[in-house]
Amino acid sequence: MCVLNKWMVITVQKKEALIFDVDLEQFDEMVVAASNNTPVLVDLWAEWCSPCLVISPILKRLIDEYDAELKLAKVEVDEGENMKLAGRYKVRGFPTIILINKGEEVARFSGAKPLSFLRNFIEENLN
Repeated sequence: MCVLNKWMVITVQKKEALIFDVDLEQFDEMVVAASNNTPVLVDLWAEWCSPCLVISPILKRLIDEYDAELKLAKVEVDEGENMKLAGRYKVRGFPTIILINKGEEVARFSGAKPLSFLRNFIEENLN
């Protein structure tokens, strides 16, 4: 039997809001504009991409560590018109992770990386 109280539900909802799927239509509002309040990591990924699948749980762990100080927007490039976002940001391979802060791209990297690399990436580019 699973017993939830209102605080557990609020905590789960809050964490879910830190990691979200976004598409071309919502990108400017949910990522670019939202980055004025909280920096956003954008994960441009594809389902067929093995390194994309490897880095996904590592990114989620990073978001957990930053406890609401950083968000993660997941863009599945093969859905709808999302490949246009890859074109807008001149992405050449997947996964590509872009850090957006105050409406601007701050830094990026491509490929699967360990958690230690991700921590350093954030620290170097937000401090």
